[in-house]
Amino acid sequence: MSDEALAHEELPTRLRRALELVYQVEGVTGARIWFWTGHVAVGLTLSATSSAAEVLGRVESAVAPLRQMDEAWGFGVLEG
Repeated sequence: MSDEALAHEELPTRLRRALELVYQVEGVTGARIWFWTGHVAVGLTLSATSSAAEVLGRVESAVAPLRQMDEAWGFGVLEG
């Protein structure tokens, strides 16, 4: 099994769903997700023609239903 497939399998179902939703947002070309107790971080790679502020806002809205009350979520753009 590849490292990517293994990492995907280790994600909780809710966070795998979050990644699925992130990839459906226009302007997202790549995504990574990290989690630890009480925190989730989402890093994005964007298409060249996308506005970071707009895409980040759409991603936050897309995953909002999956957020738990006791979690802090952070979103950012990954350097490529």
